[in-house]
Amino acid sequence: MKIIVGLGNPGRKFIKTRHNLGFRMLNNFRKRNKFSNWKEKKKLKAKISEKKIGKKKIILAKSQAFMNDSGKSVKLLAKTYHLTPDSLIVIHDDLDIPLGKMKISKGRSSAGHKGVQSIIDELGTKDFVRLRIGISPINNEQQTMSSIFVLQKFTKEEEKILKEVVKRICQLLKRTIREGLEKVMSECD
Repeated sequence: MKIIVGLGNPGRKFIKTRHNLGFRMLNNFRKRNKFSNWKEKKKLKAKISEKKIGKKKIILAKSQAFMNDSGKSVKLLAKTYHLTPDSLIVIHDDLDIPLGKMKISKGRSSAGHKGVQSIIDELGTKDFVRLRIGISPINNEQQTMSSIFVLQKFTKEEEKILKEVVKRICQLLKRTIREGLEKVMSECD
């Protein structure tokens, strides 16, 4: 079993913001791979979608706790489904990576991402896979208030770049599930 958690903030006003890129990627992956419809699981503080790919049961989860409390939902999911950190993939935005780029990492610090830090704190480990999707501005302007920047919507130019990123992420996730992490890690450099 694998669980893929997308990080974001619940609520309509956050739907197309940079911080909700984890949700956006899961929504697209779910549609492209014909997973079940999202089901609200209040006890887990998450929306869940499930499907078998090959012989593996895959659970997609969108934490319904706000970003900075994502770990509470992930801990409940891990306990309910008896998951180990090796079974967990977390998808999230990353301000340190340029828009259009992505990286896979495992066992690294949160680097200041409060949603990831919440997961590390709640699980008591950083030994899980993270799919980090770049949101840094394409014109390399330095953002003085990252907390404001991550809650902004993408520009039209950035949306064009994101269409290609969505396609690559969906392919990457499917291959990771089928072939394993090691075979696909080099594609994210």
